[in-house]
Amino acid sequence: MDRIRITGGNKLHGEIHISGAKNAALPLMIASLLTPGTLTLNNIPRLADVQLLKRILQNHGVDQRTDGKRPGEDIKSGETVHFTAAHITDTTAPYHLVSRMRASFWVLGPVLARCHEARVSLPGGCAIGTRPVDLYLSALKQMGADIEIDQGYVVAKAPGGLKGADIQFPKVSVGATHVALMAATLARGETMIENAAREPEVCDVADCLVKMGAKISGIGTSTLTIEGVEELHGATHEVLADRIETGTYAMAVAMTGGDVLLRGGRADNLETALDILTNAGVKITASDEGIRVARNGNGLQPVHVETQPYPGFPTDLQAQFMALMTRAGGTSVIRETIFENRFMHVQELARLGANITLDGDTATVHGVNELHGAEVMATDLRASVSLVIAGLAASGESTLHRVYHLDRGFETLEEKLSACGADISRISD
Repeated sequence: MDRIRITGGNKLHGEIHISGAKNAALPLMIASLLTPGTLTLNNIPRLADVQLLKRILQNHGVDQRTDGKRPGEDIKSGETVHFTAAHITDTTAPYHLVSRMRASFWVLGPVLARCHEARVSLPGGCAIGTRPVDLYLSALKQMGADIEIDQGYVVAKAPGGLKGADIQFPKVSVGATHVALMAATLARGETMIENAAREPEVCDVADCLVKMGAKISGIGTSTLTIEGVEELHGATHEVLADRIETGTYAMAVAMTGGDVLLRGGRADNLETALDILTNAGVKITASDEGIRVARNGNGLQPVHVETQPYPGFPTDLQAQFMALMTRAGGTSVIRETIFENRFMHVQELARLGANITLDGDTATVHGVNELHGAEVMATDLRASVSLVIAGLAASGESTLHRVYHLDRGFETLEEKLSACGADISRISD
């Protein structure tokens, strides 16, 4: 099993190209199930989760063709993949695939909308809380679906097709918004989704659906209105830049010091996190090229943070920010309001010398003068990269185990960091 070895202490200088957003690429790929035409997606990141979802879509009968690298083409641009679901040959998404990645459960909406039936295993993925699917199923029931749970599978039927409905989510859910939005594009009549997620990735999917012929208004707001159509057609769409990757590398630069251009990073999709980094003493400069992050050696200032749905501070950056605050000159408080059990990285950061206390959904981080290298273990995707950030600033050598978590969401992380001066490498047994 692969490991990552880091020798800390090097400042980062140079440029990091930001990959396409995993959290947009996955639902965009799933949207290919909605049309018999070809959906061409550019800038798809090369990630383990993307490869797994390709297998799941193949299981449903989606033909896929990946463009080869052209002469002179920069591999940093991501993949171009053509998805064609001319015929959905299987309406079942099996346990052995869905259990490995939560987002794959979202095929439920498109398959049900197009085929009027679907059988999808209950989801798996990172062990960061229950993250129940009640909101997903409630939305589809309101659209006329008959839903049962049978031996760990959601069995959904809508013999006459889905119909429009007024859906009021009691809390913001990105996954439920994706499922309801995609299903509503082929439902009869009008669907209104209130308290919808506003994340840039949701907007990216909605923009792609409009290119495919969907009628959606209110994109970027908490109220989406969808007028169902009989059929969607193919389209071409480019996956937006990954704001979580952008924020992660911004925190790595903030942690180590240095000066790095995050090429392609979009400040408008990450304003809250960048403001918090500025308050911590990091210099942030946005331009048409991307985001430049610099810290000249001055100490980090402690900051209090509470995770919130977009446009608030992202839960997917909480672990990385906690790693950063371990070196702040004072005490920081981090409250996690989105997912329970998302503090599993705390005990691993403690192995590196961090001083963190937990009380329910709140972590109090007491900054320390120095972190020390150690062997640590990744527990989930975002926790794994928080340990990388801590290792970059720790004295001595750190070894990160279970890096398959990291490969699910970060494309060529070691190469990107080492190109900027980090002493980081992958060890394969």
